[in-house]
Amino acid sequence: MSTAAAAVEQLADLIREADSVVALTGAGISVPSGIPDFRSPGTGLWANVNPMEVAHIDVFRRDPERFWLFYGARFQALEHKRPNRAHESLAELEQAGMLDAVITQNIDQLHARAGTTELVEVHGTIAHSSCLVCRSTYPLADVRERQDLRADGVPRCECGQPLKPDVVLFGEYLPETALARAEELAAGADLLLCIGSSLEVYPVGQLPAVTLGAGGQIAILTQGATPLDSRATVRLGGDIVDELAAVCAALGV
Repeated sequence: MSTAAAAVEQLADLIREADSVVALTGAGISVPSGIPDFRSPGTGLWANVNPMEVAHIDVFRRDPERFWLFYGARFQALEHKRPNRAHESLAELEQAGMLDAVITQNIDQLHARAGTTELVEVHGTIAHSSCLVCRSTYPLADVRERQDLRADGVPRCECGQPLKPDVVLFGEYLPETALARAEELAAGADLLLCIGSSLEVYPVGQLPAVTLGAGGQIAILTQGATPLDSRATVRLGGDIVDELAAVCAALGV
């Protein structure tokens, strides 16, 4: 048995034995769906643009046209993306009663589209946008229509103010309720599956330490090193889609 195959079997055993399993996912799980991660050279979302110049809350407030020139293109790029087998594997584990919840740093809706029901989106979602003045909220399809109606590409509320995607921009705090729920899940997990995340973006990057501090274990499935590799009970660094499918097969899911 290869080292990777042995690690898959070990991970399946850990999931079987755990009373509570929680997944924490980052950008890497959506790359097979055709969504770029953030910092891969040449292809990452921030490879050719300074995020502080396009995705900061101050930019949105000062120059919504510049902000939406960037975000509008991103919305269009995400419109036809679909969950991949890794998203589906996590949904199947949840349906089988082997996974309590998914905490995700992603805003792309792919976990929900795959069927995950207990989902904590700590960085928000592109599913809707809101007016910061009157607090009205509009679904994504409506926001796209409002973009198309404006020569400057800035979707606006009925009150006339620019709409902001309900995602966490640079310069903003994470939603308190979502972060508190994520910390609660991490503290109660016997096993935290860290999937497709560098574990370097805080405060979400501290969740594995919360699990470890409460006596739980972590498994890391991602390409590239993370600061917690040495503390992982299982470390897999191959293809996330194949590895999660293999874990599901080992569990009979």
